[in-house]
Amino acid sequence: MSEVLNDVSGQRRIEVLDELSPDQVERVLELLREAAAEDGQPAVSEQGRLQLRGRREGVRHVLVHDAAGVFVGYGQLEDSDPVEAPAAELVVRPAYRGVGHGRALGNALLKQSGKRLRVWAHGGHPAARHLAQVLGMTLFRELRQMRRPLGDLGLAEPVYPPGVTVRTFRPGEDDADWLAANAAAFAHHPEQGSLTQRDLDDRKAESWFDPEGFFLAERGGRIIGFHWTKVHQEEGGLGEVYVVGVRPEAQGGGLGKALTATGLRHLAEKGLPTAMLYVDADNKAAVRVYEGMGFLVHEVDLMYRTES
Repeated sequence: MSEVLNDVSGQRRIEVLDELSPDQVERVLELLREAAAEDGQPAVSEQGRLQLRGRREGVRHVLVHDAAGVFVGYGQLEDSDPVEAPAAELVVRPAYRGVGHGRALGNALLKQSGKRLRVWAHGGHPAARHLAQVLGMTLFRELRQMRRPLGDLGLAEPVYPPGVTVRTFRPGEDDADWLAANAAAFAHHPEQGSLTQRDLDDRKAESWFDPEGFFLAERGGRIIGFHWTKVHQEEGGLGEVYVVGVRPEAQGGGLGKALTATGLRHLAEKGLPTAMLYVDADNKAAVRVYEGMGFLVHEVDLMYRTES
C-alpha cells in the first residue's frame, strides 16, 4: 500500500508505505545516522531499524519530503499488539527542524493510528517533550538506561540454585526452546515477549551477534532463564545486558541476579570498559537489583500516549 496524505500548507509531501524499497531503506538509515550524531542516541530503536527491510505485518512507514523534494523526516508505526495502542517512533533531519515537519509527521501518525497512539521519545529531549504536548499526548512510561564501569567489576562468583546448569546458546538447536522461554518470562511485556523466529533470525544475522555471550540456565534439560549480552563496537566497545529473562516458576530464587553477574563477567573478560542496560522505571525490584550491582542512571527514554 502507498498513500499520499494531503498537506494543506503545501510545504511538504507525506507518503505512507507498507514496505520500503532498498534505496528508501538506505536513505532512512542515513537520516537516522545524521540525527543520532546530533542527538546523542538513535531516534529509532533496534527493533524499528530491523523492521525497515521487507514487509512486516502491522508496520507502516511515513516519509516526509519538503517542498523542494528533500527527504526531511521519517516515522514508523507498529500496530501488532492486540491490546495496546499502535506504537510509533519518528525523527526529523536536524537541519530541517523547527519549521513544522515534526508536527506534520506526528499528525500523520495519529491519523494512521486512528488517534490511538503511543510514541517513543528516545533521550527525552525538550523538543520531543514539546511535540508530545502539542500533539495532545501525555507521559506514561519511563525507560531508564543504566550504566556501570567494568574495569573493577567487584562481583562475587555467581551462585546458582540447586540443579541449575549454565551453557551458551546453540543457534538453530535452541531457537524454539529459547523463544518459548522468552515468551513465558516476558508474558507481561509485549515488546519483548512477542518475539518470533523471524525476529530472532534478524538478530542472529547482525554483526554483533555472538552465541558465546548468550547464556542459558537449564534445569532438567529445560531452559528456565537466560542472559543475552551484546557488544556495541561502534560505541567504543560498550557492553550491554541485552535481555535477562527467567520463567515465572523459577523467579525469586536469585537466578536472574546470577545470570546477570555471569554476563557482566563475560563482558569484563572481553576488556570492555562499560556495561549498560535498559529497565522500566516502575520495575522497582529490578532497579534495586541493578543499583545493587553498581548501575547508575545514564539517560531516559520516554513514551507518550493519547488519552483515548
